[in-house]
Amino acid sequence: MSTRIVITGGAGFLGAVLARRLLEAPIGLGGAAPEEIGELVLVDLFDPPADLTEDERVRVVTGDLTAALAGLGPVDAIFHLAGVVSGAAEADFDLGLRTNLDATRSLLEYARGLAVPPVLVFSSSLAVFGTDPAIGPVGDVDDNTLPRPQSSYGIQKFIGEQLVADYTRKGFVRGRSVRLMTVSVRPGKPNAAASSFLSGIIREPIAGIRAACPVPRDTPIALSSPRKTLAGLLCAAEVDDATWGSRTAMNLPALTTTPEEMAAALDRVAGAGTSDLIDWTDDPAVGAIVRSWPARFHTLRAEKLGLEPEQSFDDIVRAYLDGLK
Repeated sequence: MSTRIVITGGAGFLGAVLARRLLEAPIGLGGAAPEEIGELVLVDLFDPPADLTEDERVRVVTGDLTAALAGLGPVDAIFHLAGVVSGAAEADFDLGLRTNLDATRSLLEYARGLAVPPVLVFSSSLAVFGTDPAIGPVGDVDDNTLPRPQSSYGIQKFIGEQLVADYTRKGFVRGRSVRLMTVSVRPGKPNAAASSFLSGIIREPIAGIRAACPVPRDTPIALSSPRKTLAGLLCAAEVDDATWGSRTAMNLPALTTTPEEMAAALDRVAGAGTSDLIDWTDDPAVGAIVRSWPARFHTLRAEKLGLEPEQSFDDIVRAYLDGLK
């Protein structure tokens, strides 16, 4: 037998990393025995990298997600990674609603119409937690911390979590929502995420290009590497329903660091003076979003599933450099 899987946002960085992993080895969905990929459907606004389009098991569907769902047919699993990132959702309220909320509901309705409920992994975000002006700083976050999003992006992601939970409760999907940390280091060009600089201040100096850090050096930040983020997404798809447990979204493990510590790790791993290419600036708009996010997580639920954070940012920089070789 073979498995049919959809990745929305399949042409993006995480979508492409996930696609390559799924094509490399069998996967057991929801506790079932591992099976080879029969077809991997990548849905996005643009084409994925060439190595994916050349694989005969990959089908590419480009265009608006809601329109792309028409005629897609039955699938065994869906990884819903598509969305408008934090800064863009804040700048364009209507775009954020259409992409992060309306398209998510359309996807859930598509899954609801299938004869067999698929496993659905929804990528949420640490942005569901925020500093409520009436209450104060979030402090440390654990599995029972109440989300209080303070951005349009965070609110849209939190609503998405609740929709996935309710469609799961009704038996329409086997939903698992995972809250991703900021992912660093992402290759490629900067995006519109408020956290984009957390990759840029490493990626650009390594390439000999200046980069700006728009928050103070000592700003505490929770982040994860691409490989640990991938491990969380795959784990959510593979575990059985009982082991997954609560329909509430699960926080993925995070490494707590600061831009200053990241710069020091960059110099240790990539060479002394590499961080001299970082311009320490101050962008109040970006800073307000980033500082509203929590920086310290206690993720017992994820740890019970075998997930763990990176142990140091040095390891993350080394992994990025290894990927450039």
